[in-house]
Amino acid sequence: MTQKTETTEVSPVEAFIEEAKTELAGVQRKAREIGLLVEQSQGEVDKLVQRNTAAAGELHQLQAHFDTVPREDIKASYEKAMDTQQRLFTMRGQLEKLQADQTHLKDFAVFAERTIGLLEGGAKPLASGPATAATTIGIEEIIEAQEDERRKISRLIHDGPAQALANFILQIEIALRLFTVDQEQARQELTALKASANATFANVRDFIFDLRPMMLDDLGLVPTVRRYIDAYKDKTGLAVTVVVTGSERRIESHREVLIFRAVQSLLGNIRDHAQATQAKVSLDMDAGQIRVSVEDNGRGFDREAVMAEAAPERGLKHLAKRIEQIGGSLEVESSASGGTRIAFAIPLE
Repeated sequence: MTQKTETTEVSPVEAFIEEAKTELAGVQRKAREIGLLVEQSQGEVDKLVQRNTAAAGELHQLQAHFDTVPREDIKASYEKAMDTQQRLFTMRGQLEKLQADQTHLKDFAVFAERTIGLLEGGAKPLASGPATAATTIGIEEIIEAQEDERRKISRLIHDGPAQALANFILQIEIALRLFTVDQEQARQELTALKASANATFANVRDFIFDLRPMMLDDLGLVPTVRRYIDAYKDKTGLAVTVVVTGSERRIESHREVLIFRAVQSLLGNIRDHAQATQAKVSLDMDAGQIRVSVEDNGRGFDREAVMAEAAPERGLKHLAKRIEQIGGSLEVESSASGGTRIAFAIPLE
């Protein structure tokens, strides 16, 4: 008698669920590995911050006794300080990259878990609020935002440091040719080159600050905003006042970054479009939320037209979307005669 063996066919949905579970386990494993790297990198950054502070103190002591300290010691101290700053800048960049990768993996893991739950018929309802708002961002939107930042950085480097370096090479060639013909003219060219190098160095420092101000990690939001506005006033000549109320303190890093970028963007709009003579930045650090307002006495705009613009990756519409994604809200008041006031609130929990 022949026995029949029953085989159970696996449906495409079941196969996909198993494949998704395997992928999810791999993503979770990678997230844990990156988490360990984040902890190690953060520890290294903390050590370098301490070394940088010590090196800055040593340079300050050298400046107080500059005429009596041997040249070799001065050179060694400056080289040590520059090496520490360079390593700190590199490690911070590595840490930010790891943190971004960690966030993306966690968001993908949440998305995969919900997908598996839906397919298995046991999906949980999506909780509302800022804790889960970040998981609703699509992968395409994240990639587009990253590419937009890369395009902006590439353009800034091309128009700034890259162009300056090309001019340096040209000035050096001119000076070298003049040395055998007119040494006085060559000396003038080198003097002009030194002035250009100093100006470029200042521009590079501003460029680095705009990309990622290191003091935002070291000192927090309020000191960084004050420092940025001081530089902003020097460059634009615009009278800007800063008012801080409530309990000044450190908050979550991603909220500090978002608030700083928002203030930076709004002040940039005032500089480029408002034709204002005065501006005011207010930060109210309440117990449960932070309220920020930026206002000016310049030319207003049509709020509805700006918020409905076709390029959501830039401007107020993009800023409002980012604030809403973490549970906040943005308000815009603008008129042709009364200037503009833009205020937003971000919850801290």
